[in-house]
Amino acid sequence: MTLDICSVIKLNSMETSISEQNVLRESEFNRFGLISMILLVVGCVGGVAVGLGAIKYVFTLVLVVVPTMVTLSLLLAVAPMKWIWKGAIVSISIDVLLILYFLISGN
Repeated sequence: MTLDICSVIKLNSMETSISEQNVLRESEFNRFGLISMILLVVGCVGGVAVGLGAIKYVFTLVLVVVPTMVTLSLLLAVAPMKWIWKGAIVSISIDVLLILYFLISGN
């Protein structure tokens, strides 16, 4: 049996989609442990971003507060973990970018 490049790529993409489904299924099973970790990380990273300088400007403060509060609201509402993961990733990404900006700019 010979394998060509197309069948190898197809097998790899199928394995990736199966592993992504497993991660989401496992995150639903481990919901309460993950919620506590997400709450801690999102809250602390958002607080650091505000403390480093986001509080000085209305736009940056809103940019930090809105995604953080949306993520925390999803946690309290016991929303699907898929939504919680998306909100947490967006919130942490924005916070890290602003942290880097404020550290580089020296504000």
